[in-house]
Amino acid sequence: MRKIFVITGADGVLCSGFAKFLALGGATVALLDLNGEAAEKVAAEIRKNGGAAHAYQTDCLNKDSLIATREKVRREMGSCDVLINGAGGNNPKCTTAHETYEKGDEHETELMTFFNMPTAGFDFVFDLNLKGVLLPTQVFVPDMLGRPGCSGINISSMNAYRPLTKIPAYSAAKAAVSNFTAWLAVHFAGEGIRVNAIAPGFFVTNQNRALLFDSEGKPTARTDKILRSTPMGRFGEPEELWGTLEWLADEKKSGFVTGITVPVDGGFSSYSGV
Repeated sequence: MRKIFVITGADGVLCSGFAKFLALGGATVALLDLNGEAAEKVAAEIRKNGGAAHAYQTDCLNKDSLIATREKVRREMGSCDVLINGAGGNNPKCTTAHETYEKGDEHETELMTFFNMPTAGFDFVFDLNLKGVLLPTQVFVPDMLGRPGCSGINISSMNAYRPLTKIPAYSAAKAAVSNFTAWLAVHFAGEGIRVNAIAPGFFVTNQNRALLFDSEGKPTARTDKILRSTPMGRFGEPEELWGTLEWLADEKKSGFVTGITVPVDGGFSSYSGV
């Protein structure tokens, strides 16, 4: 039976890659994104290559929007078997100018520091990442109840293990995603619904490209730090996440696996720096 995957944040580099990979393997994919036009471009590409895909403009922080999308997915595709919560990311609204405290930060008015960081910015990033898991899960898990082979896969981050400088809300939220994944796994274990997470290391995406490379395409100082802390000495390629995704989604291969977060990080989480 062809499984139906619902993917949030489906326009992103990693999640659009997930959708294409899954469709190539015979799955039906529902691509949910706030940018419906961009999601439709991904879906159209999948259909052009013989896959089954539909795109849905959806606000993953709006429960009514999610419910409306769920009803469309049911009518056009069927009930969700696997939910991939990929919506998330950081935002300049909650990014400090300095990596660590510098004298005078508490009086700074021109640059964003820990002390003048707006609560609204923190809330935006935290909600996007954590409530972006909570709300889709609340909406789509009812379709999984009483049906075998269903699961949820959340996208965490290396920030959940080792918080990066300058992005406090994102780091805190991804740690919460990993913790919430474990909570959900326990909560739904009796129903046979597994919930796991993938924690990507450093991959070049549309969101972080400007932080990793300058206007001439040269690596930034932050890139140098990242690669020196990654034993494999390079960024990951999106397709290097696909095997882990496939394993977690397949109840025959990982049927006794639930509540874990799997690092796919080139050794970053294992390296002490010494």
